[in-house]
Amino acid sequence: MAGIETSEESQTRGRGGRSSLAGNATDKALNLLEAAAAPGYPHRLGDIAAAAGVPKASAHRILQNLVGTSYLASDGAGSYSPGPRLRALAARVTQGCEEDQVMRAELEVLGRRVGHTVQMGVRTGDAVTLLVKVAGPNAVQDSTRVGMQLPLHTTAIGKCVLAGLDDGELTALMDRVGTPARTENSLTDLAALRTELARVRDQGFALEDEENEPGVRCLAAPVRNAKGSVVGAVNVSTIAFLESRDTLLDLADGVRATADALHGLLG
Repeated sequence: MAGIETSEESQTRGRGGRSSLAGNATDKALNLLEAAAAPGYPHRLGDIAAAAGVPKASAHRILQNLVGTSYLASDGAGSYSPGPRLRALAARVTQGCEEDQVMRAELEVLGRRVGHTVQMGVRTGDAVTLLVKVAGPNAVQDSTRVGMQLPLHTTAIGKCVLAGLDDGELTALMDRVGTPARTENSLTDLAALRTELARVRDQGFALEDEENEPGVRCLAAPVRNAKGSVVGAVNVSTIAFLESRDTLLDLADGVRATADALHGLLG
């Protein structure tokens, strides 16, 4: 007699044998680790599983393994947060890292030159994660923070990343994550986004005009790895009522120069 099919097995069968959209076992573990360590932790099992795209049963098993190896910590009530081993790893990666020091130094120079908040963000999966933020002198600031994940299609950094993809990669990514609106200015039509990305490739920078956060206008230039692939971008963030669009566009050459100075630092 055939056994009863679980919901997870049903999902697997419907995907031609793959156990989840998260990929192989390593992908799942890393995606779950990233979701559990996202700002605002501790996070509950269901939220972590949903963010990582892993079925709850598999997520629970992998999370328990990560707790057992001290990469995550459990509160005993179904929520997880970074464990001591993950915190130690993060400290080793960032402490005295020459690449991080160079990035921050370059951003600080740019920040002093433009008088605005400067950020460095990279693609992590289907989003942008902010690695460095140098706050500007204005009392009014945007809401971003280091470690925060942001959409690709509504941010200047994200547009730089998307502009570096070929058409097939872009289509697959947008099919997966969609183009939900963040503000009334967000580009939610894929054809319009393609036109915008062609402009980014032509001019070498991306503009975000209150598309991700009302009142915030940004300009970013792509940062490439040693192979020439776009991995992130340098971003200048301004408050719309304090800085005009034209004034921000005048900063494009300086932002591109800083982005070029970081070429090859991220792999």
